[in-house]
Amino acid sequence: MVKDNLYKQPIKDKRSIFASTLFMGLGQLLYQKQYIKGAFYALVELAVLLNINTIISKIAGLITLGEARPDLPISQRPNSLFYLIDGIIFSIIVIAFIILYISNINDAIKTQRRYELTGYLPDTKRFLSSLGDTSFAAVGLSPIMLMLVFFVLMPLIFSALIAFTNYSSPSNIPPAKTVDWVGFDTFRSIANQELWAGAFVRTVIWTLLWATLSTTTSYVGGMLMAMALLNRNIKFPKFFRTIFVLPYAIPSMISLMVWRNLLNGTFGPINMLLKQMGIISENIPWLSDITMARISALTVNLWLGFPYFMMLITGILTSISPELYEAAEIDGASKFMQFKKITVPLMLYQTIPLFIMSFSFNLNNFGAVYFLTGGGPTDIASTQSGAGGTDILMTWMYKLTVDLRQYNKAAVLAILVFLVIAPFAIYNYSRTKAFKDGEL
Repeated sequence: MVKDNLYKQPIKDKRSIFASTLFMGLGQLLYQKQYIKGAFYALVELAVLLNINTIISKIAGLITLGEARPDLPISQRPNSLFYLIDGIIFSIIVIAFIILYISNINDAIKTQRRYELTGYLPDTKRFLSSLGDTSFAAVGLSPIMLMLVFFVLMPLIFSALIAFTNYSSPSNIPPAKTVDWVGFDTFRSIANQELWAGAFVRTVIWTLLWATLSTTTSYVGGMLMAMALLNRNIKFPKFFRTIFVLPYAIPSMISLMVWRNLLNGTFGPINMLLKQMGIISENIPWLSDITMARISALTVNLWLGFPYFMMLITGILTSISPELYEAAEIDGASKFMQFKKITVPLMLYQTIPLFIMSFSFNLNNFGAVYFLTGGGPTDIASTQSGAGGTDILMTWMYKLTVDLRQYNKAAVLAILVFLVIAPFAIYNYSRTKAFKDGEL
């Protein structure tokens, strides 16, 4: 009842609220005897006021990104990236200050209502006690939240804002040249220029196809191997299971670079062996033909990825009660019907969230493509756009930044990749017990 009245009862004496609105913490200090809380609020606003000129200049720098000064030596010219980073940091500080200012007013309102309803104000001891009881989680997590803001949120904002600038080679690379805001011009250039639009559509289609096929083949391959090794007719299953796990245990970068040498179209051992055996007369362009390069990438990814699903599904299959299969046999069900009605439903129920997570991972699987094919093969159009025949969006972004220094276009792709991957990640998280029930 007291809690309900706390939000409904009109306030008679509004001096503390006006004082806290005028200056943070003033109402708590002068009227509500909340000295620690009021001093904290007041010191925060005092710190902001003492540095107001710096805050204004940094936010102004975020708007202008620096003024071009070709008359100065390069080392002394304004660096637009520093202006952008400083502006983001101080913008976050201003937003946090505004939130704290509103919190200060709300606290003054709540405390005044409680006083008029109950007739007492919590003293310092009571305040510290309530702080430890009700706000312990917020206080304890505040350092982590601060680190998340500056080491996770800020880089994400920085990367997103780059997409709305002309930060690219050769005309706008700081500190020699300044960077300017261009709005959605980079988005429109990618959509309207035939070269970039064609490269983008081709890469998006291949990225989705790559993620679908690589995830599905690894899942099905792992399932078949798990079922095969659980067959009673297979001798030494533990030995074979250990052998099949090795591709997953070895660092994938090393394995991919070895496969890149094995699949070399001119000097690769695979082509040489096939020639010596008389199977082929000409070299197979494993990595120099687009179709063959894509098939090779999917095959090597299958070799790398199926052990994960094999181990996962093995654990699931061994946990299924044999009594289910015995009952099915008594009812006359064939092996195929047992697999269809018992094995598949139980297996999918436990592995679909992981399948979705693997799909999201493969959308972003930089190493499997870059270390094997380098994104190639390439032609004249792909050389200009940077998007090779096997490039996915992630490897294309990397080449745009490292090779072509088209940072704004890479940032646009990063935003689009996020828009593609985020729904799958959110869906996967929403399927977990922690999200549904609020517990692990």
